[in-house]
Amino acid sequence: MKPYTKEEEATIKRLMKTTKDKVMHRKYLVIHLHMRGYQNKEIAPIVDMNVQTVGIYINTYKDSGIEGLVPKKQNGRPCFLSQKQEQELHETISKKTPNDVSFDGVMNWTAKIACKWVLEKYNVEYSISGMLKMFHRLDLSYTRPTYVLAKADPEKQEQFIKEFEDVKKTLERRSRAYLVRGRVGDS
Repeated sequence: MKPYTKEEEATIKRLMKTTKDKVMHRKYLVIHLHMRGYQNKEIAPIVDMNVQTVGIYINTYKDSGIEGLVPKKQNGRPCFLSQKQEQELHETISKKTPNDVSFDGVMNWTAKIACKWVLEKYNVEYSISGMLKMFHRLDLSYTRPTYVLAKADPEKQEQFIKEFEDVKKTLERRSRAYLVRGRVGDS
């Protein structure tokens, strides 16, 4: 076993002080304690790790240096759709309604409708939760639609509001009269 250099010890101390990653701090601490002469079985309870894990960290450091301690990026499950297909999905949802792409009478995209479209178009089946994750990944947000009458006549709207307020007032008067009569009859 070759001894550690002063530079290695200084580097590990500096990394322990500067890192904000708890996992990396523990790995650096394992190496630091080993540099100070502790055995693996002594280090394990100090850092609350298995003796074998301590040995793996020390051997990795000896073989690959600090770079070996940095975890590799984990690959997740591959996407079902290619980037081109995802881009086409994004374009379709952004610029077309479901009615435009063979869902007659449906005007708003939902995850369920998007799942059906992807199944028809690419023969790939997604769950609704999977499609919602896809929406998030594609930076698509969904909201409930609000309806605005573009061709509504402002005069008719004003008249409706006035009539509606009158109806509300009439109902309020009737309910108050009913309450008053109910109390008189009870006594």
